[in-house]
Amino acid sequence: MQTLVSQSGIALENLELLRQQRELMESLIRLIAGAIDTKSAHTGAHCARVPELARMLAEEACHVQKGPLASFSFQTEDEWTEFRIGTWLHDCGKVTTPEHVVDKATKLETLHNRIHEIRTRFEVLLRDARIAQLEGVQQGGDPAALQAAYEARRARLMADFALVAECNIGSESMPVEQVARLKEIGAQTWMRHFDDRLGLSHDEESRLEGVPAPALPTRETLLQDKPNHIIARTEAQRYDPRYGFKMDVPDHLYNFGELYNLSIERGTLTAEERYKINEHIVQTIVMLDQLPFPPNLSRVGEYAGTHHETLTGTGYPRRLDERQLSVPARIMAIADIFEALTASDRPYKKAKRLSEAVRILASFKRRRHIDGDLFDLFLTSGVYRRYAERYLAPSQIDDVDIRDYVGA
Repeated sequence: MQTLVSQSGIALENLELLRQQRELMESLIRLIAGAIDTKSAHTGAHCARVPELARMLAEEACHVQKGPLASFSFQTEDEWTEFRIGTWLHDCGKVTTPEHVVDKATKLETLHNRIHEIRTRFEVLLRDARIAQLEGVQQGGDPAALQAAYEARRARLMADFALVAECNIGSESMPVEQVARLKEIGAQTWMRHFDDRLGLSHDEESRLEGVPAPALPTRETLLQDKPNHIIARTEAQRYDPRYGFKMDVPDHLYNFGELYNLSIERGTLTAEERYKINEHIVQTIVMLDQLPFPPNLSRVGEYAGTHHETLTGTGYPRRLDERQLSVPARIMAIADIFEALTASDRPYKKAKRLSEAVRILASFKRRRHIDGDLFDLFLTSGVYRRYAERYLAPSQIDDVDIRDYVGA
């Protein structure tokens, strides 16, 4: 009897130890997600809200009795735990995304907004024009004509800089004519007298190896795409083919060329920077692949790493299609998009009203970017409104007639 009591005590201690280990693991997972949300104001509380919204929709999906979702359910607590961990870790790869890329508010921004450097070059050209005017007067030229020429040059430079500054904002699409005008402006030259190779970091110096230094003073164009603006992509920054990633990888890691950036057709991100941001999901998959998850948590990586895929195979990073996307993965996609649309704590965008967010999700449904049955359930179950009442500002919550979208 004493032996049985002793064994029972040991068993209870082991169960308690397992419980404590499980709590520690989930606490660490929440800690990572919280750190990602804290790291950037651009993610707000995304990593904490997506798991809650995904849980709400998953619970409703488990109760469906007929239709395509009738066969879906989480049968055990382990399955719920697996899904919950996947939702909390769905953006863990963002710890590798540079802040200056995530926070890029203008086209010329790197760690600072380079529009100030370009404005200084315009100042040099304006001062050159003023000097030319004064020298002309000194040499006996017509003061009135010289003043008129200076004022015309000044007006032209002011207009040119205004266009460059407008292009830098990146809020609208760039027409071809504007890009052509930008190149004309950028082709103007100014005289540089100072050595631009002084005070450089080792990294900057390495990018100038093999590039001959011009004799000073030297003429340079107003807007430049220099060889040292290009940051090479190394082999270490390419991924093992076994992961099956099918993203179009730019040749370079970054391209800081001034004309190259100012000519971005829409928004502020170059192809290289957009890839770097999208790469967070690649990093999520690679990071989670390194963890020795037990069999009961083997699908954590799947749930965390598929929320940017679409039913049509046009998503990323693996271009999976509906045959390869599980119901939990499809739930994650809806939760991720809806939270991003309605978040009010992102400094780079205005939060959508509830009706706007639903309308946008409906357009995703029509294009088969998200699962139509889950979207309909999202509306008919009231999940969208319960989430809104808990997390959205009162000013965001307006009327939504779900009859316009359900089954459409």
